[in-house]
Amino acid sequence: MSENRVADEAAIQDVLIASYKAWAAGDAAGMVADYTADATAIMTGSLRDSRDVIRDSMAAAFEGPLKGTSTYNKQLSIRFIGRDAAIVVSESGILFGGATEVPEEAKVNATWVLEKREGRWLIAAYHNSPVLAPGK
Repeated sequence: MSENRVADEAAIQDVLIASYKAWAAGDAAGMVADYTADATAIMTGSLRDSRDVIRDSMAAAFEGPLKGTSTYNKQLSIRFIGRDAAIVVSESGILFGGATEVPEEAKVNATWVLEKREGRWLIAAYHNSPVLAPGK
């Protein structure tokens, strides 16, 4: 991997870590600080079609069902598409009530699409889908 790709990978990981930390703090604005204005987030049953919509829905969730939660995140892969785009695949889940592990049935596979704009990596899209046991 070239030096630039090593630096890009580290910068992307920093973006994701900052988003995870903001989630743990219940900070919706901080969570989307590194999202593009036209970012999309697709989760079961919902399409959030801008950074503002994502922020507002997360703010409501942090006041309600996601209050006091954090996340589990394990990066499975990263691949670059050209110079200014990358796809990160991760296994993730929500940690409720001080839990330290996410039950297998609550884990999701997530796809993050990042774009480098003006030298800065930003999240352009997020999608997740439940992890299913083999054969299901």
